Amino acid sequence: MHTDSIIRIIKIRQVEYGLLACGSRRSNGMAEYDKDDYSFINEKIKAKPLNKKRLFRHGVYTGALAVLFGMIACFVFTLLRPVMEEWLYPKENPVISIPEDSQQMMPETEALFETEEVSETEEAELPVPETETVIVKELELSDYQMLQNKIYAIGKEANRSVVTVTGIVSNTDWYNNSYESNGQASGIIIGDNGSELLILTEHKVVQTAGEIRVTFIDEATVTASLKKYDGNTGIAILAINLRLIEEATKEKIAYAILGNSLSVSQGNIAIAIGSPLGTNYSIGTGNITSVGNVIQTVDNTYSIFTTDIVGSSNSSGVLLNLNGEVIGLVVQDYSGNDDDNTLTAISVSELKKVIEMLSNGKDIPYLGLKIVTVTDKIAYEFNIPRGVYIKEVMLDSPALEAGLQNGDVIVEMDGEEISTIEAYEKNVLAMEPGAITEIVVNRQGMDEYLRVTCSVTAGTLQ
Repeated sequence: MHTDSIIRIIKIRQVEYGLLACGSRRSNGMAEYDKDDYSFINEKIKAKPLNKKRLFRHGVYTGALAVLFGMIACFVFTLLRPVMEEWLYPKENPVISIPEDSQQMMPETEALFETEEVSETEEAELPVPETETVIVKELELSDYQMLQNKIYAIGKEANRSVVTVTGIVSNTDWYNNSYESNGQASGIIIGDNGSELLILTEHKVVQTAGEIRVTFIDEATVTASLKKYDGNTGIAILAINLRLIEEATKEKIAYAILGNSLSVSQGNIAIAIGSPLGTNYSIGTGNITSVGNVIQTVDNTYSIFTTDIVGSSNSSGVLLNLNGEVIGLVVQDYSGNDDDNTLTAISVSELKKVIEMLSNGKDIPYLGLKIVTVTDKIAYEFNIPRGVYIKEVMLDSPALEAGLQNGDVIVEMDGEEISTIEAYEKNVLAMEPGAITEIVVNRQGMDEYLRVTCSVTAGTLQ
């Protein structure tokens, strides 16, 4: 059956091929016939006429889309350009530098030492000054008020650098209801690094805060972030993106000037700004009552100024001199039990190195020692070698891990002689967290002091 089908298909193909061949032979003869009979099939395709109106509308539509696309592209480019430039070509913030202060004599004191030797001949030729009658005017209450007004004017101008720092903490109550609590303290604007405004304040206010808000003198409020803090002194540096601050606010604020507090003496007039009594932007005036108090912290010591300016346990802010310069940072945590009602402040000159490091985003190195300088008197009375005496080694500190002990006397750090607390502090602050320093101590033995070397890895105090 299959074979028959194949044969039948082959015969059909042969018949078709024969008809085709025959047709080709007859094609010439029938050319005229075909041409006459099928001439009506011939067609001529003409181009469609051009629609100028439609073309115009299409051109306008295309141009409008191109313009719209260009505008959107320009807008997006302008909007994203700063972000892309910052991402592709990140700018390094300039390094904040705060010069160290030195002990300066008052102009009146300097004048006492600026005497010149005068010969007897020159002394005889000197003209005798004419005696003038000096009329002493009795001060009136109005004169006192005028002086007070001038002092308060200094504080009002300095208040432009004062901000209110609010740390917002989110919590839940017993019924699982969420609520917010906040703590406040004053801060001062100390400068900027080109992209951030830097605020000096107390760390305890923002320690557990989920959000930090800073309010300027014109009541404008922006969000800030914690840049760095010192777990030893409790001070912190906050950073605010300069783009978040309106131009009107920038014109009203000012940068505080960190003065030389090493020249402060007992009896100097002091101006307290910030919140001396817990009220923002209040001003207090008074005198420095003492400059001889010292507090011992870990790896450092700081001078404390006491005043007769009324304060409270929640006081914050800074002390100013009559030039409007900051001479002390109000920190009531370091006040004695008898000084709760008066303001105390840390000498700002001794904090400048720490402030500079925090402003540049650096951690404060930490070894974990409470120390005191062995003076000649102490060395003679207690038969202790000169150097820096270790009063206490803090628990879980790098110093304890390295083997330093209470009673050791530090005499050398990395080959440099150490004879005072100041020399020790300078060497510690010059370290990087994680760096190793070789500390040589004199350790008391059975009959004499033995020389011992300890390798200490610097850490950070949280």
